[in-house]
Amino acid sequence: MTAEPLISHPAVVLGLLFVLLGAVFHTTQSAHPFWQRFYRYVPALLLCYLLPALLNTFGIVDGSGTPLYRIAIDYLLPPTLALLTLSVDLPAIRRLGRKAIILFLAGTFGVVIGGPIAILVFRLFSPETVAGDTWGGMATLAGSWIGGGANQAAMKEVFDVDANLFGAFVAVDIIVANLWMAVLLWMAANHRMLDQRRGADTTAIDALQASMAAFQSAHARIPSLADLIRILAVGFGAAGLATALAHPLAGLFAGQGWAVRLSLTSVFFWTVVITTTVGLALSFTPARRLEGAGASRVGSAMLYVLIACIGLHMDLKSIFTNPGLFGVGLVWMAVHASVLLFTAYLLKAPTFFIAVGSQANIGAAASAPVVASAFHPALAPVGVLLAVLGYGLGTYAAWICAQLMRVAAG
Repeated sequence: MTAEPLISHPAVVLGLLFVLLGAVFHTTQSAHPFWQRFYRYVPALLLCYLLPALLNTFGIVDGSGTPLYRIAIDYLLPPTLALLTLSVDLPAIRRLGRKAIILFLAGTFGVVIGGPIAILVFRLFSPETVAGDTWGGMATLAGSWIGGGANQAAMKEVFDVDANLFGAFVAVDIIVANLWMAVLLWMAANHRMLDQRRGADTTAIDALQASMAAFQSAHARIPSLADLIRILAVGFGAAGLATALAHPLAGLFAGQGWAVRLSLTSVFFWTVVITTTVGLALSFTPARRLEGAGASRVGSAMLYVLIACIGLHMDLKSIFTNPGLFGVGLVWMAVHASVLLFTAYLLKAPTFFIAVGSQANIGAAASAPVVASAFHPALAPVGVLLAVLGYGLGTYAAWICAQLMRVAAG
């Protein structure tokens, strides 16, 4: 019998999350030597993610039983994307060059070969872990780690994966992917040190950040109530328009196999695409001046709430419930990371491309902009655009990965 959580009412849980976020941001501004030393090693963003995970892990809150995660994804992520893309400098993003795409594709390749390598490793040391149709369950994980939820569901249907096996790999997905996201957030907080050690060329990224800072300083002002209402109107108006159009667009492609493989039947896919497109379109209009009143800061504030809700969905104890499968997931992720790091070494690519190239695969549109904005709010659209590319590749690459895993499983 599962114990009841200490706190279950969504309003109380939301209030607790805001108190945690407030405490983290308050201590980051503290002049006390302890907090200054603490945040030298522990990124604030990572703490905003892990503290809610601890609430769920120790039964204070039931993350899977609260609607906050779904609310945050459906109602906060779309306006966040619109506000973070509102002031984007598209020519500067284009100047980021081919390395962003190469690192993204390297991440995809790492997932494709990581699955069969993990099976071969475990056939040597623990063959029972990957026996039978385990490779089919891993195919659903490949769909998630290259594309997203729609691609994961497609792989479940394509390979007729048992519900229990599918559930086990959903747990592996949540834990391993979120542990890796924690690593990426640490890399984001320490990217200057990491780039300097590797001699990475950050010229284009630095130029984009400088351009963003110059625009903000040129248009910065103390936001009035009217400014804040206009910012919210743009963000939630774009989200409302996207949601209104997403449902009929997804329905238009219903029942068409090729459309399912490209995620065109997913309402979430169209919501992300339309919201991002509206934000990019508005960046060419006078609406871009709302950045001077703090449009990206409002978007970032909503993003931190989303981060806390994502963390609330993670149970650290589940790592120990089926350690064999989690071991498979960790080996798989290690291969993915190794391919990315080796490619970045060859190209002298900055840490930003490593982190976003990975998360655009592993986390898709829900978390790729989270990692990208950890570097700078101006970079969030890069994460979104790469994640959308992942939706298109997800089913095809996952199918190839599944066939390789079938062979590796014997």
